[in-house]
Amino acid sequence: MEFKEKRPLYLFEEIISALRGENGCPWDRKQTHQSLKPFLVEETYEALDAIDSGDAGHLKEELGDILLQIYLHAEIARERGAFAIDDVARSIIDKIILRHPHVFGSDRVRDAEQVVERWEEIKKKEKPLRESMLDGVPKHLPALLKAYRIQQRVSRVGFDWERIGDVAAKLDEEVGEFKTALSSDDRGRIEDEAGDILFTIANILRFMHINPEEVLDKTIKKFTSRFQYVEKRSGELNVSLEEMTIDEMERLWQESKGRV
Repeated sequence: MEFKEKRPLYLFEEIISALRGENGCPWDRKQTHQSLKPFLVEETYEALDAIDSGDAGHLKEELGDILLQIYLHAEIARERGAFAIDDVARSIIDKIILRHPHVFGSDRVRDAEQVVERWEEIKKKEKPLRESMLDGVPKHLPALLKAYRIQQRVSRVGFDWERIGDVAAKLDEEVGEFKTALSSDDRGRIEDEAGDILFTIANILRFMHINPEEVLDKTIKKFTSRFQYVEKRSGELNVSLEEMTIDEMERLWQESKGRV
């Protein structure tokens, strides 16, 4: 098969069209926007892993996988006459130019924070029919990140604590309510109070401009590394974890802290 266009992005468009065409790939031909949703999310997370790895080649590959998803969605839309990949590009070009009057116009800003403020003001003008300022927060965001984004938005209109110490006091209050709920054996109440604790922790971190999703991810990675060390040491000792007492595993756990 020969392709007319040699510039990479246009060649890519031809390739995706061929995959979806009459003599294309059976798997690609049967995909829909809905069926591709999990892959878009998965590829995005793989790109995040590549960023953390610091491996430029790995990142290049993963960004290509995301690009594949974008082109597939655009081709599916083109087939039903909704829009094409060029329309996607034009849409984001128009949006970027409109939302950066300090770059493409005569507007002036003092710092990055004011850029964010202007960005939100322009978005309100673009989408005046929204019933709530929270309508634009994606439903599928991970819960901790969604809490962070919601708290950011409401803080812009002054719906916020004045001092971080006040939020920390609220955390103490929520922990107390959670402990009381635990003694009640009321599952619904326990869930509510646990959610309140997580929401409050996300709020405390927002005050410090710390992303709670990234914080939890770091802790998970730390736990994983330490537990894998315990697994490795148990193998070296010729004793399975199932055969170890909790005290023996705890000793290995404490040992891991000085190494990973």
